[in-house]
Amino acid sequence: MSTIKNPVIDAGRVAEHNAQQQANLQADYDALGGMLARRGVDIEQLTAVAGTFAVAVPSWGAGTGGTRFARFAGRGEPRNVFEKMEDCAVIHQLTQATPAVSLHFPWDRTDDPAALREIADGYGLGFDAVNSNTFQDQQNQEQTYKYGSLTAQSGAVRAQAVQHNIDCIELGQKLGSKALTVWVGDGANFPGQHNLRGALERYLDSMRDIYGALPADWNVFIEHKLFEPAFYATTIADWGTSFACAQELGPKAKCLVDLGHHAPNTNIEMIVARLAQFGKLGGFHFNDSKYGDDDLDSGSINPFQLFLVFNELADAAQRDSNFAPAYMLDQSHNVTDPIESLMSSAVEVQRAFVQAALVDRNALRGYQEANDVLQSAQALKAAYRTDVSAILAMARVRAGGAADPVAAYRAAGYRDTVAERRPAKAGASSSGIV
Repeated sequence: MSTIKNPVIDAGRVAEHNAQQQANLQADYDALGGMLARRGVDIEQLTAVAGTFAVAVPSWGAGTGGTRFARFAGRGEPRNVFEKMEDCAVIHQLTQATPAVSLHFPWDRTDDPAALREIADGYGLGFDAVNSNTFQDQQNQEQTYKYGSLTAQSGAVRAQAVQHNIDCIELGQKLGSKALTVWVGDGANFPGQHNLRGALERYLDSMRDIYGALPADWNVFIEHKLFEPAFYATTIADWGTSFACAQELGPKAKCLVDLGHHAPNTNIEMIVARLAQFGKLGGFHFNDSKYGDDDLDSGSINPFQLFLVFNELADAAQRDSNFAPAYMLDQSHNVTDPIESLMSSAVEVQRAFVQAALVDRNALRGYQEANDVLQSAQALKAAYRTDVSAILAMARVRAGGAADPVAAYRAAGYRDTVAERRPAKAGASSSGIV
């Protein structure tokens, strides 16, 4: 993790905020420590675990998103990638849990990647996986993606989509990234619109060219989504198709699980266990969903599911010391301040990470082997019901973050400040998600 050389929020303000919170935080921390000690858990060890957590933030999440019906611009939203990095720096400074940013091209394309990397370093930020975009046409684009990109009937369209992904890899290399995430909205809206098997064959042909352009130390993450914008048949619709394609492509191809990209009531934690078992779990896009909305704040709808996902991740890490999937938030905010939502989500994902570390795995294994169903379930619930807020806050304060990130952010008046510096600009870069 890089040192923050140029903090966006005045460090003195953060220290003042923490001083006001210190007495109550210490009392809560001591009380929790006593309760955990009675369970044989050292709170200091758990706080150290919390300090190891890191999740990347999406550059596009710093802007205001929208729906299929409308987008309502936010005050002081970022207009270019450099302003997005400033917002992402605020999130990391206050949470101390988001040391990397995931860029999306061409939304975040820059002709001076060296300058962008230097600015990121000053903020204490690195770059996570880069994301390609072949789900919408760009200005002056020669071929249209209206009827598909990597799966298009037209060889010229497929070639254009492949080249864009290769361009993303090359730009990502200059920024220090080590992975490419590929999500395509390709599919069919009507039965018979295309040959279902033929579409997947064309996808694999295109992906083989992209895979061949990967540097030796890179991975490509295949992201699946049940539907939208292809409402009848999405080409990469589920984890089985993603897994089969990753197997077909080779060891540098992994599956990416977006928590919002599944049918309601899908057992996502079982998908996580399966992909981890077969060495194909590349990473996550954390968010939440109730119906067909796939970009709600993490933990806002089903925090228990988030915990169960991390329970499987903790089990996988115990089995394999080299297990290290990529964690990223992927959200779209149209009614909240994006910075506040991303900070809150980072905390919620970190909460699930720490709660999963609280599971008594030896006891759980014993209950499972004895077919003690009730106690097996209660072993998980005991960890999930434990309020680890004081641990998360203490880990933040010790690392230089804020005891209460949202409160510190509001007190600093950052949104008002950037609103003056960033007047609305037609066609400016924002989240890109409508």
